[in-house]
Amino acid sequence: MTAGDVGIGIVGYGMMGKAHSFGYTVAPVMRPLRHRPHLRVISGRDREKVASAAAAYGIGTWLDDWRELVQRPDVDIVDICTPPGSHAEIAAAAAAAGKAVICEKPLAVSYLQAAAAVAAVEKAHVLNAVGFNYRRLPAVSLMKRMIDEGAVGEIRLLRATWLSDEFVDPAIPFDWRFDRSIGGTTIADLGSHVIDMTTWMAGPIAEVSGQSVTFVRERSGRKVTVDDASSALVRFDSGARGVFEMARTAVRRPCDFTLEVNGDRGTLVFEYARLNELRYGDGGDRSELYGMRRIRAEHPLHPYARDWWPIGQGVGYGSSFVNHLGDLLDRWPDKPWEPDFAQGAAVQAVCDAIERSAAERRWVEVAEVMDNRTPSPAASPPPTHKVGR
Repeated sequence: MTAGDVGIGIVGYGMMGKAHSFGYTVAPVMRPLRHRPHLRVISGRDREKVASAAAAYGIGTWLDDWRELVQRPDVDIVDICTPPGSHAEIAAAAAAAGKAVICEKPLAVSYLQAAAAVAAVEKAHVLNAVGFNYRRLPAVSLMKRMIDEGAVGEIRLLRATWLSDEFVDPAIPFDWRFDRSIGGTTIADLGSHVIDMTTWMAGPIAEVSGQSVTFVRERSGRKVTVDDASSALVRFDSGARGVFEMARTAVRRPCDFTLEVNGDRGTLVFEYARLNELRYGDGGDRSELYGMRRIRAEHPLHPYARDWWPIGQGVGYGSSFVNHLGDLLDRWPDKPWEPDFAQGAAVQAVCDAIERSAAERRWVEVAEVMDNRTPSPAASPPPTHKVGR
């Protein structure tokens, strides 16, 4: 099955650099690949830390300047695992050097930056992808397939939450995560996954009404410029309605996200704490079977499951990177990658719309962000419908 080697250069040595290195290393073990990845080089600003990471991840060469990495002839794919504020610049340089680009989410810290990254890869005609890895969890991918096959009928409602306790302690010192220009907002960091999965399943979002709050406004004597918690009401192009919540101040919620889709014929629920399962309510079931059934998304007929362990053994967080990067390698060098930068930019536009809505206390159309236009003074929330007594 192997058609050739692919040289990988990873920019960034932190948690995401480790996760992507794991994905490339394990993918050829778990599934036959047309192209075998070779981790050629990793870069990072801290020489001691990047050298340590290179040794731990099995990468023979390290650099302290990503600009050297993107120019190396033995690198075919540049994989960006740095804080979001640097994504667009690195992606543009890699594309200009003729490299395919994989970028961790969010694609950027603003829609304008994301759009510039899209323009760069389109101008260079290089493959590009955004790291929305949770699409590749078997249960989430099965959820998408069941929706496409009509399991819930016409989608009416979606609700998604992503809760963590990352920012609970006010004594946590200031770092790049609290600087919007570098780390982006909680809306973009956590919400980008929520937005990607819901739009993947239900189509584009038309407009939003958001709210945000920062509970701890200073850390280490520096102003915090990101939100601790945000939420949004959402209207999809299809007419479906949604509710999103993203927070990093939920005590004892380490990385908990849920996704529920209600249609006119059924309901599907995914909970990350039980990431190998779906709950499914079929409106066509006999009345005596009323309720939700549990689906173990581990059968060989389910997405990705046949590449992993026998039923009952399950998969974990790392498996999503193996599946995601394996899919991209299978489509190398000439088949389109998905989700690509254009999809990443569309997600960022929704993030920007929620941020704008929260700041201006009004409904915001996503097109307003994408077109970079200012609303008319008469702009107002969509009309509500009175319910008769």
